[in-house]
Amino acid sequence: MDRPLPGLAEPRGASLPDRLVQRLRRDIPLALLDAVVVTAAYTLPLVVRIDGQIPERFWLGLRGTLPLLIVLHLSANLLFGLYGQMWRYASVDEARRVVYAGMTGAAFVVGGWFAFGPYPLPRSVVAAGAVLSFIGFGALRFQSRLFAFHRHTAKDKGARERILVFGAGDAGAMVLRDLTAHPQLGLRALGMVDDDPRKRGFAIADVRVLGNRADIPRLVQRLDVTQVLFAVPSATGDLVSEVAAICEEAQVRMRVLPSVREIVGGVVTARDIRDLSIEDLLGRRQVEMDLDTVRGLLTHRRVLITGAGGSIGSEIARQVSAFEPATLDLLDNDETHLHDALASIGSIAPATPILADVRHRDRILEVVAERRPEVIFHTAAHKHVPVLETHPREAVLTNVLGTANVVEAAAEADVERLVLISTDKAINPRSVMGASKRLAEDIVRGFMPSGSGCAVRFGNVLGSRGSVIPTFLKQIQAGGPVTVTDPEMRRYFMSIPEAVQLVLQAAALSRGGDVLTLDMGEPISILDLARKVIRLSGRVPGRDIEIVLSGARPGEKLVEDVRDDGEDLLPSAHPSIFVTRPPRPDRVALRRTLHRLESLCASRGDAELVDLLQGSTQGAVAAGSRVATGGGST
Repeated sequence: MDRPLPGLAEPRGASLPDRLVQRLRRDIPLALLDAVVVTAAYTLPLVVRIDGQIPERFWLGLRGTLPLLIVLHLSANLLFGLYGQMWRYASVDEARRVVYAGMTGAAFVVGGWFAFGPYPLPRSVVAAGAVLSFIGFGALRFQSRLFAFHRHTAKDKGARERILVFGAGDAGAMVLRDLTAHPQLGLRALGMVDDDPRKRGFAIADVRVLGNRADIPRLVQRLDVTQVLFAVPSATGDLVSEVAAICEEAQVRMRVLPSVREIVGGVVTARDIRDLSIEDLLGRRQVEMDLDTVRGLLTHRRVLITGAGGSIGSEIARQVSAFEPATLDLLDNDETHLHDALASIGSIAPATPILADVRHRDRILEVVAERRPEVIFHTAAHKHVPVLETHPREAVLTNVLGTANVVEAAAEADVERLVLISTDKAINPRSVMGASKRLAEDIVRGFMPSGSGCAVRFGNVLGSRGSVIPTFLKQIQAGGPVTVTDPEMRRYFMSIPEAVQLVLQAAALSRGGDVLTLDMGEPISILDLARKVIRLSGRVPGRDIEIVLSGARPGEKLVEDVRDDGEDLLPSAHPSIFVTRPPRPDRVALRRTLHRLESLCASRGDAELVDLLQGSTQGAVAAGSRVATGGGST
């Protein structure tokens, strides 16, 4: 007897009597409706035939005959499988069944005429009743889809992949219909599994629900399944991980449909099937955007994005372009990345590339004065903590002085909204990178006119250049080992599209002078993440790929803070965005710090530069301006 994996499976299917009871509960309401259809189908022609003045003998004949007619028609329906189906997903095959059942029901009625003698009803009423019953059965099941016939392609007996579908919902039904219509895809669905016991035994496009997730190993073996298709786009990461673990145990490949936020127009097809990704395993709830608010910020506005060739900058460019800005200027100091960012937008909206470096004050002043942007997203920054620990001048030149250049240009050009992309490492910073971004926040809030500047903080994004997951994948491709700094290391993660959606929402909600932090969810163990990436690559951790602990690097925390000490978080109009409005930094002290940092960069005084940078983020610049953040629920 097959045993489910501990802690993963729901109870196995119910006993045979219980399943029969469940099926009866599902089918009886439809059978009763069919009985009503038969009653109406034979009564209406009689009323019309006799002009409403029905003789008593016909009434008695109808009452005596109806039970037999109902039994004959419902028997034909049962014979052709018109019960036990999920009719909201029915297709041409099910329509054929309705036709066959109607014809058979009519034949049964004719046979009853000869077997039991003439019915005490006019023959025209009997004929019309049989036809109307057939129409009524089809109307009940198909409604507006009754006449939407299209050619049902031959069974894909030669399909290369034999699929078991997890999820008997809308997405699963859409994919099954698409697979039926396109056998050239080489995918043949043999069955479905779903954790809802009420769906057991139902069929969609002739593919029946055979059990729940605990039955996957048994069904894989019995049906010779080569793939399990996870067709629940709204699923949590925990559910995806559990089903992936079952598939791994069953030694079968698991593929997925796009998540809810990836689906365009709510329609999925077999062509949307893709391999499992780390984003699927981590899983986060769908981000709901207030599109009207974001549209008001971006539509028909002039938008400039610095660092537009980076992972975040290019995604901001792609999403902003969908809101039809008047102009979209992409600024970056790397021509290759700038070219790639333009290509990612394609023909969605016209965009202008600007090859420039935020470090060059005069060039930035020139660009902003010429392009006159109304909204600036400032994403240009150095971000790698260990590298910047040994190159603090580069952090200051780009993250601090580069930000000062952009802010000066924006203030002179009367930019309405400047949004700084910051980081959770700016909270109680211990690294050069975190301190430089914290000072950049103060620059935006200190020098931008009131109501026009804000900072948005979030943690790590999945798949950004140089981040942990691409690093793990390179190590795996090289045969290992995968290096993890500390077994207790944990980080907050979100996908790039999700982070940018919330950045746009935060920018639209900001009142200026505030710091907004995105809800990053729960921190994820880097060690667990490494194991998931190894499994995702088709290897077994510890057997195929070793994991080596390398020790924490300079400037790293075991777990990033989610707020500064002593500050409370304020909710915003969006549940995934938190806000604080700290006191405005002292401009005189801030300007003095910037001049000193610039001087130390020129004189290469790295040690003093780091001391000044760290001191400026501990209250030397703006007393009492400790910025509260929200972000991860803990």
